[in-house]
Amino acid sequence: MNTTTTKNVCGDKWYLNLDKPEEALKVLGFIAIFVIRTLLHHAMKPLGQPYLTTDFAVRLNLFPFSLLDDIPKPILTCYVPQIGLILGNLPKFREAFSGPYSTTLNNIIEFGMICHMFVMGLEMNPSALLRPPTKDAFMAYTSMLTTFAIAFATTPFLHYTKTAPFVFSLALSLMASSTGSPILTRVISNLKIRKSDLGKLASAAGVHTDMISTLFYCFGFIFFPTERPLPRPLHRFFRALLMFCLFLAQVTFTSIVSPIFLNWVNNENPEGKPLKGSHLVMSLAFVVLICSFPTWPPESMYNPILSAFTAGLFLPNQGRMSKWIINKINYLLSTVFYPIFFFWVGFIIHMRNFDIGDKMAWARFFSLLGTVIAGKVVGTVLCGVLLGYHVRETASLGLLLTTKGHFHVYLAALAIRTNRVKNTTGAMMIFVIVLTVVYSPFVVMDIIKRARKRVPVHIMALQWLDPTTELRVLMGLHGPHNIGSTLNLMEICHGGREPGSIYYATDMVELTDEIAATLKKDGRSGQNSDDSVTVTDRTVTEMRESITAAVNGYGELRSGQGVTVRRMLALSTFMTMAHDICGLADELMVSIIILPFHKRRSPDGTLDSGHTGFRHVNRKILKNAPCSIGILVDRSFGQTEEAWRPGASMDIAIIFIGGRDDREALAFAAQVARHPAVKLSVIRFLEDKSSQNAQKRSSILNRASVVEQEEEMKLDDECFAEFYERYIAGGGRVSYMEKHLTNSSETFTALKSLDGEYGLVIVGRGGGRASSGLTTGLNDWQQCPELGPIGDVLSGSDFSHNTSMLIIQQQRTRGQLEGLHDDFTIL
Repeated sequence: MNTTTTKNVCGDKWYLNLDKPEEALKVLGFIAIFVIRTLLHHAMKPLGQPYLTTDFAVRLNLFPFSLLDDIPKPILTCYVPQIGLILGNLPKFREAFSGPYSTTLNNIIEFGMICHMFVMGLEMNPSALLRPPTKDAFMAYTSMLTTFAIAFATTPFLHYTKTAPFVFSLALSLMASSTGSPILTRVISNLKIRKSDLGKLASAAGVHTDMISTLFYCFGFIFFPTERPLPRPLHRFFRALLMFCLFLAQVTFTSIVSPIFLNWVNNENPEGKPLKGSHLVMSLAFVVLICSFPTWPPESMYNPILSAFTAGLFLPNQGRMSKWIINKINYLLSTVFYPIFFFWVGFIIHMRNFDIGDKMAWARFFSLLGTVIAGKVVGTVLCGVLLGYHVRETASLGLLLTTKGHFHVYLAALAIRTNRVKNTTGAMMIFVIVLTVVYSPFVVMDIIKRARKRVPVHIMALQWLDPTTELRVLMGLHGPHNIGSTLNLMEICHGGREPGSIYYATDMVELTDEIAATLKKDGRSGQNSDDSVTVTDRTVTEMRESITAAVNGYGELRSGQGVTVRRMLALSTFMTMAHDICGLADELMVSIIILPFHKRRSPDGTLDSGHTGFRHVNRKILKNAPCSIGILVDRSFGQTEEAWRPGASMDIAIIFIGGRDDREALAFAAQVARHPAVKLSVIRFLEDKSSQNAQKRSSILNRASVVEQEEEMKLDDECFAEFYERYIAGGGRVSYMEKHLTNSSETFTALKSLDGEYGLVIVGRGGGRASSGLTTGLNDWQQCPELGPIGDVLSGSDFSHNTSMLIIQQQRTRGQLEGLHDDFTIL
């Protein structure tokens, strides 16, 4: 900013004066940028729009129309709803930033883009390129390929530029096929679908696409010169060779030396202590060195923005110093650079030169927009069909992958600034880029809307059960061998509950061709009511009669105590049985489904190989049930003394580590604790935070993970404190013990110490568990993932043959909440 300084001879003092009104206008302009940006962001927040849209969509009615007299009225009429970056086109501001100030503004923007690309590369993981392609990688590559092919086939016919048209077509096609992963990730996180399967797939595919496309830009800049006139072929070859060698040297040096240096800095500056100033200066100098040295040779002409991206890409992104750099630069970019960046873009797009009647510009606009959308959607749908995903969900994924970012806006503005394209064409390109960001939140909202339709409105879980309502439980039975365990579970769940309990004893019978041939319809003639069927197969009828006699006998025994038993039948093939049971549970509004494990107890006490059909049913119900689910691994629970007999006694334990499933298991234990025959022991596994392993795990967690874990642990403590006060502190029959553990090895040892002490052990499946360090590694040897890590260990062949397990999973749906804050499945 030009200022004049005057010296007061008498007082020998210096005064700083603003000698021109334009200088004050510059300050006013920047203040207006930040104030209006903040206000608009809060106004557009309900629509889920990120800051990129806010920075672009500054409304005209926020400014005096007298300042807009020099802008043609047709342009005002057309772009009042969406003309971005108005400040950059106000005549007074344009005059204030003309001449040498525009050069300064360009230098600021270039430095900001260097920081932006460095952080973007630093937040990516290049090792993903060396691993076998995953589903998200296939989605990314397929959508990139289809979009690039369509764009490269159509771009030459639209004559975007007369300067190096082949190179420009390559660059534009690559921009069309790329994705702005920071913007996409921000949209997905803001609208709370980051943990969903589609959110994870979109985020990972966006990062893959962004990383690959930017690397292609790096190689394209090396091997395809764009300056006019072109240098001689030999000179061009040696310059490309020099830049390629510098690129390889940068990658090699960064990959080998930077981990050693940054590990040393991180070890010298542990968490909890202030960063040493000398180490901070050395780290920043090291970062500047690896970002800039490919640009040092005068003949290289290597782009510093792309050099910063490759430097960040191959720097380790773990450790205190890397996280400090990411946080500080991101804060600087979001608060200072991005508003100025869009002011610069508006300065580049001179709307007085915008030709609204240019038909070819409009053709290029709609062609580019259609190419971006069609290419991404076609690519993701084709790949999704091969992977077995729903077409509508993969089409939504394709729309999300069209999202562009600041780097793409910069490239389009740079094309205008360097006269590669006309002002009107470049403005249309920027409008397409911003439009892809505008509709992305609406795509996410549609995903949430469809996910909500797949889940029930009410929470059906024991933890949220109203004490004044009756308990509804659906009990699954495979055959007469499940009668003993089913009756004992009915009894201990009832526990003298005053509102009463309803048990739906449901026979799970596979519909085979032989059984189907014996079915008889019982429809009443002359009426159009739905027909029911009767099974006349002798094996099925005998099995059902024996089960009916047993459960009805129990129901009659407890009829005066609020217990009601009803008989149901799930007669289906194994492909549709899970759907039928979930529909039945939804219709009956049960709080929990209890299913038998697919393996049965052998005479020697071990579990047999099991029935794969019932295992398939159990796993599908775990994924889609409208309520909580329990899987009973019966080893001796069905052979023990009946719980309703006088003088009966049962030793039952619940293992509580944490998470929503363990909280649901604790709610089930609260139902059990009231039964006079039950001696309940509550065993809580607590992670020893003072151990080195716990400190190491906490140091590598990002801030989001730490916040989520703290929220889960808070819920665990509140739930357990309520249970402790009600059932343990009062001096009842519930005993309590704590075990402080440091890792999964000690967890396994603690579980082995319980061998044979209890007839039934209740555990959560493990969903939402914050103290994952106590179970990390147990999954490596899992034989039955549907039981969770703890349940799988307890059901192993080396555990007691007399201890049964009940593994509980809380209802997974979140349709009744504001947004979907947790994991959900839609693919």
